[in-house]
Amino acid sequence: MTSTVERPLAGRGVLVTGASSGIGRAIALAAARAGADVAITYRINLAGAESVTREIRDAGRQTAAIPLDLADQESLRAVGPAALAALGRLDVWINNAGADILTGAAAALSTVEKLDRLLAVDVRGTMIASWHAAEVLTAQQDGGSIINMSWDHALSGMPGINPQLFAAAKGAVLAFSRSLARSVAPRVRVNVLAPGWIETSFAAGADERLRRKVADETPMKRWGTPDDVAGAAVFLASPAAAFITGQAILVGGGTVM
Repeated sequence: MTSTVERPLAGRGVLVTGASSGIGRAIALAAARAGADVAITYRINLAGAESVTREIRDAGRQTAAIPLDLADQESLRAVGPAALAALGRLDVWINNAGADILTGAAAALSTVEKLDRLLAVDVRGTMIASWHAAEVLTAQQDGGSIINMSWDHALSGMPGINPQLFAAAKGAVLAFSRSLARSVAPRVRVNVLAPGWIETSFAAGADERLRRKVADETPMKRWGTPDDVAGAAVFLASPAAAFITGQAILVGGGTVM
């Protein structure tokens, strides 16, 4: 028999937004391995979302891929009921999705265009999604857990225009989440993950000089992986974190303390 320590999310329903790739994908798969049924959302990467749901089904868990545009309020309003319909229950809502302003065509946007995108998606989208999540979870007998995504350097600062933009958006998510945690306790816990330098699509395109610099300046002497973030997410979603709310876990190898 598999113990609850090995499968800490057994019998739970988990929603992970923006899980067609990267950190969201790792969180969704880790939740499934921990025993949860997992619904995911995607915006344009349908192929990636289908790949993730196949892996979740292969793990023996229920799943669904739900389209979501965080900048669209109607899309946000529909995601909770869709996840409930697919899984039968929803215990954990993880707002991982965010705007990309660093890679592809987005990297060429003007500073104000990048700011507008972050405010619409990371700030406004996360806030509205969290309100919907709180409404769904508060109505349930056992309540539930919300996990939002910030950034470790929002606490320490970093020079540069893009870091200023991220600090503003992710700092807002952190401050909002702490106020929300006080508002919805004790039925719903709200916590924050704040990743640092993680091996995502941005890291894949980084030059070797930056890669070495980050590793050298990180106490753990390496970049983080999506699985590092996923492990912290499973912990916060699990009964082991039942007395933790309004907190931020920095997953950055000690670069920010």
